[in-house]
Amino acid sequence: MYSRNIVLPRDESIFLLGPRGAGKTTLVRQKYPNALYLDLLEARVYNELVANPSRLDEIIPFNNKSPVILDEIQRIPELLHEVHRLIESHHYQFVLTGSSARKLRKSGVNLLAGRALTYNLLPLSAVELGKDFDFKKAVKYGLLPTTQTTKYPKKYLESYVNTYLTQEVKQEGLTRNIGAFARFLETISYSQGSLINTSEIAREAMIERKVVENYLSILEDLLVASRLPVFTHKSKRKLVSHNKFYFFDVGIYQTLRPSGPLNSPHEIEGIAWESLVWQNLNAIVSNLELDYNVFFWRTTHGVEVDFILYGNSGLIAIEVKHSDKVSLKDIRGLKTFYSEYPSAKCFVFYGGERERKIENIQILPIKQALQTLPQLLS
Repeated sequence: MYSRNIVLPRDESIFLLGPRGAGKTTLVRQKYPNALYLDLLEARVYNELVANPSRLDEIIPFNNKSPVILDEIQRIPELLHEVHRLIESHHYQFVLTGSSARKLRKSGVNLLAGRALTYNLLPLSAVELGKDFDFKKAVKYGLLPTTQTTKYPKKYLESYVNTYLTQEVKQEGLTRNIGAFARFLETISYSQGSLINTSEIAREAMIERKVVENYLSILEDLLVASRLPVFTHKSKRKLVSHNKFYFFDVGIYQTLRPSGPLNSPHEIEGIAWESLVWQNLNAIVSNLELDYNVFFWRTTHGVEVDFILYGNSGLIAIEVKHSDKVSLKDIRGLKTFYSEYPSAKCFVFYGGERERKIENIQILPIKQALQTLPQLLS
């Protein structure tokens, strides 16, 4: 098991949210070895508590002083009422993991407002993998923990997509038309790292535009996709208004994205490089609790910077180049952005092996950059 950078409190109740397979169960069982562990994916535990949530009080030993882990709490949102009561009456410490934000929001109990601290767990980062970080493997299979340990990462990812992103969505009643949802997943994979055009997606997937919006919301609620907003702070230029789309892990993107004679491997890999940077930025900012929000920047004339990090921690602009060379043309977006925001730290992550600098722009080998992100963002 790889050590995770996220720091969880020892004596506070928490929500640990994250996509299925990110390593939540492994993490909480390691961090709280003496906890009472209840897995809501286990049929016996689920059936007992879904029928009568108040049974939770009886299951927990009298005068319990250990944390109580409820794994995959979104399976029985009604349990949150009982959790709330037990925190108030018995001062129990609960560790609640979940992989569906929608069900927790619908529960009607707002534990997020002080009764439980919220943390997010994402796939592994290059920093957490350390010397075991294999850039080429990460581009192809992503950084979900199981892909780093199994002999069959491709099979695992195919199972993840087929079992979780399709069948479980159907079982949970999130959509009845699993065929349309499967077409949507393939179609939206072409939007990875691109502006979201719901009309075009609807046409390609042969579904209505409002259905596309619903499916996008499902992916976000399951914590497996995000919309990246454009950075508009005090902008003097006319900027695009649409968000960009990213699956949470590059391995999921690679699994869903069709490949063949009509699809450019260079284009697919270029998007994969950008996606890998995206998920590592998210992991570092979240795990280390850095005061940044992540954006992209693009003018209506197409001048673009892949990632902007902005907050009390500073202003950083990052361009990802799927090439072993960087030309003046490649840094046009960064130079334009810097002319408008001269306080920004500017970086290019590229496929070469040598560090260099062009004016105010630092150019770094991408593997090195990913492994030193905490220092670059400090």
